[in-house]
Amino acid sequence: MTEAALIFRQPFAEQVAAFRTRLGNLVPTSAWDDVWQAEHDRAFMVAGAVKADLLTDLGAAVDRAIAEGTGLEAFRKDFRKIVNNRGWHGWTGEGTEAGEAWRTRVIYRTNMATSYSAGRFAQLEAGGFKYWVYRHGASVEPRKHHLAWDRVALPSEHDFWGAHFPPNGWGCSCYVVGARTRAGIARVGGDPDKDLPDGWELFDPRTGAPRGVGKGWGYAPGASVAHTVEVMAEKTVDWPAHIAFDFMDALPAGQLDAFGAAFRGLPSLADDVARYASAVDAGKDVAALRSLGPVASDALTSAERLQYALTPDAVRDLIAAGQTPDSLAQLGPLLNRIGMLDAVEGGLQGTVDDIVLRFVADLDRRLLAIVGIVKG
Repeated sequence: MTEAALIFRQPFAEQVAAFRTRLGNLVPTSAWDDVWQAEHDRAFMVAGAVKADLLTDLGAAVDRAIAEGTGLEAFRKDFRKIVNNRGWHGWTGEGTEAGEAWRTRVIYRTNMATSYSAGRFAQLEAGGFKYWVYRHGASVEPRKHHLAWDRVALPSEHDFWGAHFPPNGWGCSCYVVGARTRAGIARVGGDPDKDLPDGWELFDPRTGAPRGVGKGWGYAPGASVAHTVEVMAEKTVDWPAHIAFDFMDALPAGQLDAFGAAFRGLPSLADDVARYASAVDAGKDVAALRSLGPVASDALTSAERLQYALTPDAVRDLIAAGQTPDSLAQLGPLLNRIGMLDAVEGGLQGTVDDIVLRFVADLDRRLLAIVGIVKG
């Protein structure tokens, strides 16, 4: 399987960090080009979405798709609930199944591709690779210019990368790999003797972008935040992707709370919790924690960023008490309803590095939950 085919399946720390640099700046827009080129590095937008709560919900859905690799169909399920709950109408594609499929695919693939590219840019810079190698993404309908750039290896400081670092248009799946020597270029699929085609630096007057690059795509995604992304990604060394919320330290408490509530309300999270609980109940080997989203720490008078988390032991206790994987799927929405302070019995115990907080609430008049707060 080619690397391009893995872009949407194997998220990595720098990719997640690159996307989360945008969540602190939710930008209302009426058209896709209201936010232009490198402005996307520090802003999240969805064309036509103008309300903050709608953007927060969409941001949470995209973030979960990127951070946990949940896939396009899970994102579509989240999207449907969000637009229905928020009463969002008039978006391009609304009204037909094909239109919705197209719109969700554009949102999903564009955010996946640009965050992947931005994360890769940070990796290449941090790795100090002397050469960067352009690789075509094996698109079904390849663009001739992108094919012409395939396997070209150039110094990392070459002017080409400023406007040609992929993606270079809607649906582009090209990517860049690094090499330290001419032999290394060949090992990663490049051709150390291949030159750029004549006229690569010329611009198309119809688009204002270099020839072969789509309108609005003539920049290197993530270049303006590469150092920030590298620093943010370092925080996840000891944390699996599904609890790596350290990236959100810079978000104001209110915005973090809103994001966490949106995350807990996603149908894809409910599905995931049910699968997680089923796997635990079946005795399968699972990740030690399942995140139920971040919470601001102001109510706990702590400087830490925390998150709700479900553990295998908690799942086993709950199932022994009569719960089912399907009922546990409602933990996210339930935590949004009860609120953290109302649910605390006896306050914090131990340290935030442990599972330290217990919740008891009513779900369909049954004993509900043992859910932990963990340092995130």
